[in-house]
Formats: sequence, structure tokens, C-alpha cells
Amino acid sequence: MTNNEISVPKEIRQFMLDGAQETFLGLKKNAIKQYRYRNLHIREYENTFLVHMDKKDPRKDPIGHLLCDAPEILTGLLLSFFGGKFSSCILKNGSKNSKNLIWLISAVVLGYVGYDLVKKLK
Repeated sequence: MTNNEISVPKEIRQFMLDGAQETFLGLKKNAIKQYRYRNLHIREYENTFLVHMDKKDPRKDPIGHLLCDAPEILTGLLLSFFGGKFSSCILKNGSKNSKNLIWLISAVVLGYVGYDLVKKLK
């Protein structure tokens, strides 16, 4: 659970908002299901619901959601692509396969490092 999430135990309150839609958007974090209702993100677990408000609804504004609510994912993707591309470009000699391998390894490492760093700063 993060600082901005509210835990609602199922034994106290079994609820689901009318109009809430099950979604695949968002980090599931081992939830059974997750739902969205406007900017409300609801994760359902066996014994509890975790609920938080996003600044932007990813169904309506995916870029805004990445910028405001999930910058770690955007950072990871950008570092992965551009860092991997840069790493493979600095190899002037070598086969296409070796450049592709360097790109892949760099992309995975830099993407993860960027994601993890921004997640910790957030």
C-alpha cells in the first residue's frame, strides 16, 4: 500500500461503485481485479480493496496519466529506448547481431534503473 491509498476491508464494506469498470490499465500489484471509476483506481484483493485517486484518467488521457500519475513508467520506457539506441550506436564495429544484443541489454538495464529511481523519488 502506498501513502495515497485507502484500504477498505471487505468484512467491513463489500462495495463496488455503480459504473465502475474492470480494467487492465494500471499496475495490478497482485490484485485479483482492478477497476476504474472516473479518476478513481480500485484494486480488489482477497480481503480488502485498495483505492486511490489518479490525477488523470488513463482511458481518456494516457499521456497525461503517464506524466502525472506514472512518471516512472514513462521514464523507464524513454530510457529503455533512447539509452539502448545510444549504446548500440557507439559500437561502430561489430555485427548487426552484436549491436542488437547490446541494444537489448542496455534497454532492459537502463529502463529498469530509470523506473526504479523515479519510483523511489516519487
